[in-house]
Amino acid sequence: MSPSSGMPSDASEVLPPEPAAWEPRDPTVPATPPARRRPRPRRGGRVRRLLRRLFGLALFGGLLLLGGLVAGYLLVDIPAANATAVAQSNLFLYRDGTQLARAGEVDRENVSLARVPLTVQHAVLAAEDRDFHTSPAVDPRAMLRATWNTLTGKGRQSGSTITQQYVKNYYLGQEQTLTRKAKEFFIALRLGREKDKAEILEGYLNTSYFGRNAYGIQAAARAYYGKDATDLDTAEGAYLASLLNAPNAYDVATHPENRRRALARWHYVLDGMVSEGWLSKAGRAAAVFPAPQPARASAGLSGQRGYLVQAVEQYLTEAGVVDEKTLAAGGFRITTTLERARQDAFVKAVDEVVTAKLDPDRNPADRFVRVGGASIEPASGKVVALYGGVDYTRQFVNNATRRDYQVGSTFKPFVLAAALQHGAETQEGERITPNTVYDGDNRRPVQGWSGPYYDPANEDDTSYGEITVRSATDQSVNAVYAQMAVDVGPARVRDTAVALGLPRRTPDLTASPSIALGPATASVLDLAQAYATLANHGRHGPYTLVEKVTRDEEEFELPGAGGSEGSDTDASGARQVLTREAADTTTSVLRSVVEGGTGTAAQAAGRPAAGKTGTAEDDKAAWFAGYTPELATVVAMMGQDPETGRQLPLYGALGLPRINGGGAPTEIWARFTREALAGVAPKEFDLKLMEGAEELPLEPPLPDHPDVTEGYEGPGAGTPGRRPQRPRPTVPKPSGRETVPVREDVPVREDVPVREAVREPVREAPQAPAPGPGPVDGPAAEPLQVPTAAAEAPQPMRTAEPAGPGGPGGPPPDAVAPAPARLSDPRSP
Repeated sequence: MSPSSGMPSDASEVLPPEPAAWEPRDPTVPATPPARRRPRPRRGGRVRRLLRRLFGLALFGGLLLLGGLVAGYLLVDIPAANATAVAQSNLFLYRDGTQLARAGEVDRENVSLARVPLTVQHAVLAAEDRDFHTSPAVDPRAMLRATWNTLTGKGRQSGSTITQQYVKNYYLGQEQTLTRKAKEFFIALRLGREKDKAEILEGYLNTSYFGRNAYGIQAAARAYYGKDATDLDTAEGAYLASLLNAPNAYDVATHPENRRRALARWHYVLDGMVSEGWLSKAGRAAAVFPAPQPARASAGLSGQRGYLVQAVEQYLTEAGVVDEKTLAAGGFRITTTLERARQDAFVKAVDEVVTAKLDPDRNPADRFVRVGGASIEPASGKVVALYGGVDYTRQFVNNATRRDYQVGSTFKPFVLAAALQHGAETQEGERITPNTVYDGDNRRPVQGWSGPYYDPANEDDTSYGEITVRSATDQSVNAVYAQMAVDVGPARVRDTAVALGLPRRTPDLTASPSIALGPATASVLDLAQAYATLANHGRHGPYTLVEKVTRDEEEFELPGAGGSEGSDTDASGARQVLTREAADTTTSVLRSVVEGGTGTAAQAAGRPAAGKTGTAEDDKAAWFAGYTPELATVVAMMGQDPETGRQLPLYGALGLPRINGGGAPTEIWARFTREALAGVAPKEFDLKLMEGAEELPLEPPLPDHPDVTEGYEGPGAGTPGRRPQRPRPTVPKPSGRETVPVREDVPVREDVPVREAVREPVREAPQAPAPGPGPVDGPAAEPLQVPTAAAEAPQPMRTAEPAGPGGPGGPPPDAVAPAPARLSDPRSP
């Protein structure tokens, strides 16, 4: 390498060339862009992006919520009311407006807003929603506030407006679920647009719960203050409004330990009324806390209440006032004609005479005793008292309205009334009056009857011989009245009984001679109506149990109102069905029953009275039907097996050998009548008698015709085995009477005079029908009976033997072979 170049001297050694500073770009190769440096992030930009995202989400959520609200509003309809909201009880009131009973599962009675005082309305608004009239149906702020207070431990709050609470009460339920709250929200929105505030407030007041099982302001007013809502004052309304927040806790009568809290809530309500301008400061200062009445157990249907409610409901449906289904829906306010004092008097009389003396543990017969009663004002037809049984929860069947026991001889006055009304004559052509003489011998065959052979037995098989109609009524002589029924015509007798008040559909009200002895099974209430017609001088109007019926301010029309021009029907619906003379003459005869016949125990009422005793066949029921000028009352004792429902004789009940109409039923009647008319001056009957109906001079009682009845308690009861008789008048025998020759096929007494000869072929006696199902085991009114071995079975002992031709202990006058067939009948007075 030369010294000058600094290179090796050897020319063959070549070094690589140094890189050039720039080379041209190959146009076939894509250029690589230079790397960019990212800017350093700023903190403010990150926040803005987050806000933008949140805003987007909020906007989306808002649109979604709005869409949901619109969809919910459009899709959720206002539903039908829930079953609890529309269920109401029927309120039954006594004649004076006091509560008798409430029937139904829910204690609610709807009232119109007009019946709620304005101060009470304002008290409720002050307690629950002071902006009700100006705020929308839903208050979102209140809902959020309530939710926050609940979450922060300030107590559970609803935040619901009155509209929302009404929706919950009326359309939905009380369950705490999101679904229910959502429905409540949407229904409230629609309700606020479709109904006015007054409708919503009225609904709220009628559906809110106030405690004491009271739903609605009317039931609450009754439960806490014993008055109607329309009579509430400001202080009382404020207390009831306070209860809406915590009904049971603020009931100071039930929970006196919470009185301070209740008072604080009451003051809060009144102060709110002042702040809203609904109550003056002076009125606020004068307000005194109105202590509620003590809580009472639910009246329910125990005791007599159930029987009374049942009778009223039956009356309303049978009279066509309202159908059964509508009545069961509830909401009716029913003012009855029943009077509390007289109702209590009936219960007291039965308790003293019967209930207190029953001892079923020692005396099995006492288990069968039932009592029914009814009392009616004759002039108005209003039922003032009913007795249905010992307790509706223990004995369900209403003894005042049941129609399955024979009325016995209480039917006989209808025979007499029919005879007097139609001017009937005996078989000899003598017009029938109270002084007409009949043959009262036991088992005397009736004459002039073309039907089956019929020879009814008298009570205790006693024969009375010649006896007037008046005396035959006193002693309830079956033979006389069976013959009189034929003389009048059984169909006329039936029609007269119906005209007086017995329903035409009464079982066993059959036109035959036995109708006189009372095989018909009318109810106690039916019979009281018929006797009330006699007491009202023959004017009859359908009885009424109800004075007024309303529902949601609608008043229902009741039957019997309004008479037509030119008719004899008055404004109450009463009309003359029996001439006054016929009715009053019948009353005069029935007065004799009380004065000296089988009903002398009725004299204990201490006022003029008329009446008739009766006993059903086999002593399965005992009756007394009687009246004063002011009240017509019927009492019945009945025998029934409490387990099978089968009718049973009353032998041995109350420790007596027998129970008849002149005993306990008449005593109950007398005690009730005396108490029910206490303070009312005794009033004489104003009677217009028919010609020939005056009483004839009396002679001493005949000793050979005693009327013997065990268990009798009344004047003359001290004479062993005898009841005092009403003396019989001496009346000449009618001429032209003859003795019927003895029939070869039916032995009869040759010395018994009868009205006309009877010679007809012997009828073949059919087999007795088997007893049908049901509680009535007694025979019907008309079936033929055939003597069988069963008829020879021993009957319950009668302590006194009937008097006969041979005297006491001798053969009875009818001790002959039984007739081939005869009609059955109740053998009793």
